[in-house]
Amino acid sequence: MEYGNVLVIGNSGVGKSTLINAVLGDAAEEKAPTSVGISGTTKELKIYESDAIPFRIIDTIGFEPSFFKRNAAIKAVKKWSKESAKDENSDKKINVIWFCVEGTSSKLFPESIKSLSKATAMWESVPVIVVITKSYSEPDRKANIQMVNNAFATQKRYSKNLKGVIPVAAQTFTLNDTAFAAPEGISELIDATNAVMPEGIKAATKDISAFKLKRKRALAQSVVGASTAGGAVVGAAPVPIADAMILSPLEVAEINAIAKIYEIKDNEDSKRFINSIVEVGTASAAAKAAISALKAIPGVNLAASVLNAVIAAGFVAAIGEGSIYAFEKVYIGEKTVDDIDWIKRFMESKLSNEFIDKATEAIKKVSENGGSNNISAVITDIVTQLFAPKTSDKNKEDSKSDSA
Repeated sequence: MEYGNVLVIGNSGVGKSTLINAVLGDAAEEKAPTSVGISGTTKELKIYESDAIPFRIIDTIGFEPSFFKRNAAIKAVKKWSKESAKDENSDKKINVIWFCVEGTSSKLFPESIKSLSKATAMWESVPVIVVITKSYSEPDRKANIQMVNNAFATQKRYSKNLKGVIPVAAQTFTLNDTAFAAPEGISELIDATNAVMPEGIKAATKDISAFKLKRKRALAQSVVGASTAGGAVVGAAPVPIADAMILSPLEVAEINAIAKIYEIKDNEDSKRFINSIVEVGTASAAAKAAISALKAIPGVNLAASVLNAVIAAGFVAAIGEGSIYAFEKVYIGEKTVDDIDWIKRFMESKLSNEFIDKATEAIKKVSENGGSNNISAVITDIVTQLFAPKTSDKNKEDSKSDSA
């Protein structure tokens, strides 16, 4: 089995160090934190590994009551998570999370778990084991387990990942001269972690892929935003755009930039794929029909240059968002650049009635803001907001893609 990583996270004083020492046993003192931490985070997070256990342990700084110190701890974990998505740090990804909560502070469970969940937000699929530290009383253990389950029930995003709640006494606790609570729960914790590690390794790969895809989407949408602004400027020029060909250089630059973000190879097949997108957005019957419909909207009082700017910006935004969706499908392997018929049908659908409805709304909104001194900025803002895909829009596109 691949050697996995366990992230240990919890409030200051919860007993993380004691827990780690108990898990590592005699190896804890022999194995200082390894020097394989990610640059810039080694002061905040440390990796321990030992032949005694089949996984590494990543220790985090404790979450302090102070708002600023707690945020610093959250940022440290988030930074580690993002850095682990880089190829050179692939062995630093998080495969299992131990959420440590103190059994003697059960009232703090909901707020603690909320903060810990915020810090590990990137790991949406990774298994979670809640470790109730300083758990010395049998009656309290049952109550604490129930409290943890209740607290997780409010964290819908993570409740499905909760794989166990394990009370632990990491060291002997002296009650009085003749009574003490012996350590327990460590072996159960190790066994539970080993049991979910294969699932965690797969989940971490999935979560990192989702993180990378989200980052690519954000970068691509910034390209669309800049291109949409350019479309508004080009469209406002005193040149007719009856067939939208004037936008071709801008669209080509936009599409190529998005293709590069999604690591689409520069070859003949990719060029045909890209050219098909450009063709639909410029000289196609769908493009011409959309322009004709938008130029004939009754009751719109806009100068021809402003109307052209809105239409041009809408075209660029629609082509850009369509390209993001198409290249994303290629990137994740659901489509290939050989699917020319699919991309033509899909991009034509982007310029269908739904596009006309959004562009019409944009034209009306711009008309309402006609007195603005910076009309290009107004157009860009309105068009970008209207054409940015919402969850329902993406579901529709997925449905269309599946049927195609």
